[in-house]
Amino acid sequence: MEGVIAVFIPIVMFLVIGLVIITYVYFRSRERQMLIEKGLSSEEIKQFFEQKRDPFGLLKIGIISIFFGLGLGFGMMLESYTGGEFWIPFLLFVGTGIGFVLANVVGNKFRAKYELEKQAGV
Repeated sequence: MEGVIAVFIPIVMFLVIGLVIITYVYFRSRERQMLIEKGLSSEEIKQFFEQKRDPFGLLKIGIISIFFGLGLGFGMMLESYTGGEFWIPFLLFVGTGIGFVLANVVGNKFRAKYELEKQAGV
């Protein structure tokens, strides 16, 4: 019975990943169709997609990943020292939460600086 379940795990994983990719592509094309149906010019569509893009998205993902890793590492370290099984999930959630907050603060700071430079024409 366990062997049958082990076979279905990768199959389900690939089906879910495929479904997510197909859904993303579908809704992206629907969004573009709706913009064309509204009668927007190509320059207005280009401006719309440039406004939507976050130039500091990878920075935010990096900060969150670092704090996730730190939470995991400290959780494993404390679990081995104390023997308590609650350290890993606790520090994963706390570290990831701190990472989200810090990524938001840093992203807002860089975005404000970026917009000031963009307005100044630098």
